[in-house]
Amino acid sequence: MKKTLVLAMAMALGVSATAFAANPFSDVPAGHWAYASVAKLAAAGVVDGYPDGTFKGNNLMTRYEMAQIVAKALAKGAIGSDDKLVGEFADELDNLGVRVAKLEKNSDNVKITGNIRATYVNYSGDATGNYTKLRSRLFFTGAVNDNWNFVSMIQNDQDLNGSGDNANGDENNTFQRAYLQGKIGQVGVTAGRYEGYMAEGNIYDNRLDGVKVDFGKTVKFTAEAGKMSSASSVTADAGKSAAGKFYRGTVAGNIGQVALEANYVKAFDVKALGGNDDQIYTLGANYTTGKTTVGAMYLKGSSDYNDINDKDAKGYVISLAYGAAKANKVGSLGVWAKYYNQGASTVIAHTFNAAYKPEYGFKGYGIGVDYTLAKNMVAGVQYFALKDKDNAGGNLDRNTLWSQLIVTF
Repeated sequence: MKKTLVLAMAMALGVSATAFAANPFSDVPAGHWAYASVAKLAAAGVVDGYPDGTFKGNNLMTRYEMAQIVAKALAKGAIGSDDKLVGEFADELDNLGVRVAKLEKNSDNVKITGNIRATYVNYSGDATGNYTKLRSRLFFTGAVNDNWNFVSMIQNDQDLNGSGDNANGDENNTFQRAYLQGKIGQVGVTAGRYEGYMAEGNIYDNRLDGVKVDFGKTVKFTAEAGKMSSASSVTADAGKSAAGKFYRGTVAGNIGQVALEANYVKAFDVKALGGNDDQIYTLGANYTTGKTTVGAMYLKGSSDYNDINDKDAKGYVISLAYGAAKANKVGSLGVWAKYYNQGASTVIAHTFNAAYKPEYGFKGYGIGVDYTLAKNMVAGVQYFALKDKDNAGGNLDRNTLWSQLIVTF
């Protein structure tokens, strides 16, 4: 590659200098087309001439000489360690003593990502009303070392239905997650306040304070213990602890196209059960072919809970899904449908966005569709039609229409 062809490439690296020496090389006179570029690069220390004071712009460059330019641009921050030039000249950079991985870690020790979700929800039947909310989340991931990261999340909620003193919208800011995540040998460890997700969310999907370890490849084992935090945001107990201490064990693995998972959860002082303890067993299977997944899960809760409210303490969920809306793929689509029949003692804080009374259990269906409108912009609509399962006062309808737009960055 001739040096004159490299000039435009090198200038594109963004190297600049406020001043440069006049006529830095004897063979690049002031009237030469490349004079300003060569002078600027020389002043910035990115290119050097030959001992005789010439630039020799028509000479062919070796890969080693080009790697030197890339190394200097890296050192000056003109390009990042993920630049294509760094990958192309990785071997030469290594020989020059430039450790790209180290540069990347030092320059990007803390990553910030986030998302904004605009939501409109309408409740009908016994659960009446509607609301419009805007939720913003910022995630901070800091590298502790090669094996461990610290993750935290700050959330802002704005209620756009504010009235009276809150006519401009009620809002709150919460520091919702803070945990360490890494490995000890082949064992994965998560410790702190993080998002708990049990039995595909049919038992629990919310924050908890605990320690989780998992290991295994073909068959994966998970053990977890701690304290459950917030109840579901769509129940009357929002913001309160769903339960006290808990522990659980999970075994999961695949047999061909079938994914299997078994859970055991023991939770103490479950709020929806009047402060009683609860233990839940689940067995689930998902069969995937192409873009279609069919699933079924059986749940068994405590049988000694008040028989008036929970006659059988059993439950099941049937699911069907096709495709998925991927944030980085415009036009991608996901459609799903589920039927729920869960007794009160089979659920603690459910993952869905539907209104329900956890002390009664519920039965009914939910359907949803998600579509990627533009890169990192996914819209979705969900509808749930549920009835109380074991309400002595009557099986009331609780319908929910949930719509949202999620923007990630």
